[in-house]
Amino acid sequence: QLHLAESGGDLVHPGGSLNVTCTGSGFRPNFYTTAWFRQAPGKEREGIACIGPTGVAINYIDSVKGRFTISRDDAKDTVLLQIDSLKPDDTATYYCAAHVELFCSSRTSSYKYWGQGTQVTVSS
Repeated sequence: QLHLAESGGDLVHPGGSLNVTCTGSGFRPNFYTTAWFRQAPGKEREGIACIGPTGVAINYIDSVKGRFTISRDDAKDTVLLQIDSLKPDDTATYYCAAHVELFCSSRTSSYKYWGQGTQVTVSS
């Protein structure tokens, strides 16, 4: 069983930047398809971006395009989410998820493996 874990969440002022990381025992980002989700208070969990073993990345939320970048670091067996120009509306718990299928999906039900989440809070 694959166990994922997120790290890097923090309290950040608006306009700041943050890098959150997904790792796991036995996690190989060049084998798994990996996605980032977030869940804000009172909101449903929503897909942000996905990257597959081929390296092709897909962004799902128009409001974060140009600010959020998903990438793989195969040397460290991690998937990263670089977040720039943070806004208060970005405040949420951020989760990584993975499956062995080759396709990307923005649906939570498509992913078998999940981390516990890392909290990102954007406030002045």
